[in-house]
Amino acid sequence: MFMKMYYILASKQFLLQEEPVEEILRERLNYYKDNNLSIDFWLVQNLNLLQTPELLQSAYNLVKDPAIIISTNIHFIDWLKLRLQYVKTGSLNSVDPSILKELNSK
Repeated sequence: MFMKMYYILASKQFLLQEEPVEEILRERLNYYKDNNLSIDFWLVQNLNLLQTPELLQSAYNLVKDPAIIISTNIHFIDWLKLRLQYVKTGSLNSVDPSILKELNSK
């Protein structure tokens, strides 16, 4: 069974140094833990882990040294897009859930 995921794509420099994404994700993570919710977002710095050739092609054509935030929650991605502005958004139709388990272990 595959899952639909939504993403924000930008350079690592932009996401990790120019914008307060770490703080945003940490606050969201704390909210989820406090409310006993399942994590539905991941920051991925190695896009090869997602094993989606179409995303890899797009990412490396648009951004030097890309990073991505993926989520099953489109509203969170839309909110991030409004907050961060200079990012590319999209969706992936065929993310294998086993990849998410691997991301959770990192």
